[in-house]
Amino acid sequence: MFVKKARLENFDDWVDYFHAWHDDIGYPMELIGNDYTFETKLAEIESNEIEFGDYAGRPKWEKLTDVPDQRIRDALAHLIEFQGDTEFASVEQQRNLIERAPTDVDLKNLIRINREEMRHGWQMAYVLMTHFGDSGKRQAQNLLERRASTNSRLLDSFNQPVRNWLDFFTYTSFIDRDGKYQLNMLSRSAFAPLGRSCLPMLQEEAYHLAQGNIGLVRIVKAGKIPMPIIQKYFNKWVSTAYDLFGQDESSSAHWAYVWGLKGRYDEQLYDAPADMDKLNELSRATFFKEVSALVDALNHYIPKDTPRLTIPSDKFRRYIGQYAGKPYSITGELLSQEAYEKHLKEVMPSDADDEFVINIEKEKGWILDPQPGR
Repeated sequence: MFVKKARLENFDDWVDYFHAWHDDIGYPMELIGNDYTFETKLAEIESNEIEFGDYAGRPKWEKLTDVPDQRIRDALAHLIEFQGDTEFASVEQQRNLIERAPTDVDLKNLIRINREEMRHGWQMAYVLMTHFGDSGKRQAQNLLERRASTNSRLLDSFNQPVRNWLDFFTYTSFIDRDGKYQLNMLSRSAFAPLGRSCLPMLQEEAYHLAQGNIGLVRIVKAGKIPMPIIQKYFNKWVSTAYDLFGQDESSSAHWAYVWGLKGRYDEQLYDAPADMDKLNELSRATFFKEVSALVDALNHYIPKDTPRLTIPSDKFRRYIGQYAGKPYSITGELLSQEAYEKHLKEVMPSDADDEFVINIEKEKGWILDPQPGR
C-alpha cells in the first residue's frame, strides 16, 4: 500500500518515495535492468546569459536567490512541476502494456521509454527539492502522489487511458512530440539548473517519439488494422495534444517569456521579436505542421484505394482556448450539440475498437517485425 508521507526532508527521502510509487503502480522494476542507475543528468548550456525577455543579456540565475521576483520563482516552480507530472503519468498510462508486447524488441523499447520517463520525473523532482525549499519539496512529493488512474494528473492528456499498442505508438508519436516542444522551450530558461536538466531529457525524448512513428509505420504497412480505426486514435491523441500547448493569448506564456523562463520553440533561430500574446498559438501551429508532415509520410504506405489518414482540426474536442467546449467536427465544421455527440461516437475510439485492437494483437502479422537495430 502506498502511504503518503507527512513531509519529505531531503532528496534521499524522495528517492524512497519514488520506490514506493513504482511498487504501488505495480511496475516490474526487475525489467529495468541491474545495470541501470537512476540519476540526475546535467549538460552544458549554450549560453550563460539570459537569451530572451526583459532580463536578456544578464547572467543566468544559478540559485533561487538570484531570481529577482517572487512571482518569477512561483512561475518557474509551476513549470517544473507540470513537466515532472507528465513524466510519471506516462509510465502509469503505459504500465498495462508490458505483458502484451508484440515482440521482444518492442518490450525492450517500452521499458527504455518508461525508464527514461521515470528519470525525467526524477530530474524535475531533484530541481524542485534542491532549489525551491519547503514548497519545492511538497511539489516534488505531489509528483508521486497523483495518479493517471484517478484522473488527478495536472493535464488531461496524462489522465487518458492507453489501452493497446496502437494507442501507445500514437501516444508516443504525438504526445511525446509535445514533450519535445516543451523541453526545447525550457532548455534556454534563465534558470540555468533547469536548462542543464532539460538538455539530456531532450536527447532521450527524441528516441521516444521516433519509436512511436516507427511503430505507426509498421502498423500501416502491415495493413491488418483498418485505416478508419487508426484514424480514430489519431483523433483521440492529436486533439488532446493541442490543449497541451496552453491557452490562446496566454498571460502565463506572455510572462514566462518576459521573465526569460520559457522561450519559443527553437528560440535561437528567430531574428524577429516575439509576439508575446500569441506564443502558445505559434507553438501549436508549428506542431500542427510537423505532425501533418508525419501523417502525409504515413499515407505513402497506404494503397491508393484505401482512405487516407488525416490530422483533426485544431477546433475539434478542445477543452481550453477559444474553441473550448464548442461542437466542432474533425474537419472544423461547427455542428449542433446533438450532431456533435453523434459525431464523437463515429470518430473517437469506442470500447469495441479498443477490444478489436487488443484481440488483433494476439494474431501474427498485425504489425511488421522491427528492423534490425531498432
